[in-house]
Amino acid sequence: MLSLLMTFVVSLVSTLVSAGWTSATLGLWLRAWSLSWVIAFPTLLVVLPLVRKATAALVEPR
Repeated sequence: MLSLLMTFVVSLVSTLVSAGWTSATLGLWLRAWSLSWVIAFPTLLVVLPLVRKATAALVEPR
């Protein structure tokens, strides 16, 4: 869910900044969103364990 929401928002903002709001915006955004999610989800799966270890090293357990 997190990768879907993050890529949803970031790709929408990026599309609006680069192309503005036109009749083609929806198609451009959906294409950008699908591509970014295909890249972001596997990246998240690979990076998440590393981020958890780094976070655990930085914070004190309760």
